[in-house]
Amino acid sequence: MAVGAAANDPAPRRGGAKLRALEYVKDRILTGDFRGGELISEGEVAAALGMSRTPVREAFLRLEAEGLLRLYPQRGALVVPVSPEEVRAVMEARLVIEHFAARAVCRRDATARAEVVTALGVQLDRQRAAGADLRGFLDADRAFHTVIVEAAGNPILADVYSSLRDRQLRMIGESAVRDPRRTATIVTEHERIAAAVGHGDADALLDGVRAHLSGTVMALGLSPDPTLLTAD
Repeated sequence: MAVGAAANDPAPRRGGAKLRALEYVKDRILTGDFRGGELISEGEVAAALGMSRTPVREAFLRLEAEGLLRLYPQRGALVVPVSPEEVRAVMEARLVIEHFAARAVCRRDATARAEVVTALGVQLDRQRAAGADLRGFLDADRAFHTVIVEAAGNPILADVYSSLRDRQLRMIGESAVRDPRRTATIVTEHERIAAAVGHGDADALLDGVRAHLSGTVMALGLSPDPTLLTAD
């Protein structure tokens, strides 16, 4: 949402204002505009959105409950940094799910795999066209991996994968802010993954997934866990 346009919007109902404030702050946390360790204030957000502090305060409380903010009376809200432990936990969970999905998708026949590759290509095109729209890039990134997970045909694992959404967006967004070349690298990594699906090569697909997850970990300034690098 453009800050300049926000002030010109008609005054919304209280619930609508809270939702706008929530989406505004959360979006900026997930994309790295509000970095971990940064202190933000109700007044700054309220001024940017052209609203009172009350809905912003309510939004801050909701984001504190979600673990994204830590509130300090009279000082503001601290954006909670992503911890190394959280990064590793999320990446390990992704590896477990995407490992299963890779094997399942590569067992499908050539026609079914071609349909998956076509769907992956749509998300790759979105990423290539995103330009400076980091949120659009991140949404396409998550959709790319979701195509493979959902094609595996296990709705329970797909639901678990979906529950990681905000954590994934934030980690990838922060990696892109830290390393501006990361988005281009992600596209290359995704092309490798899509090619492996097309060939039905589960080993190449798993290698591509491991390299992709390890790349995000390293872009966050961490050393990859050996689990992400170890073959079956």
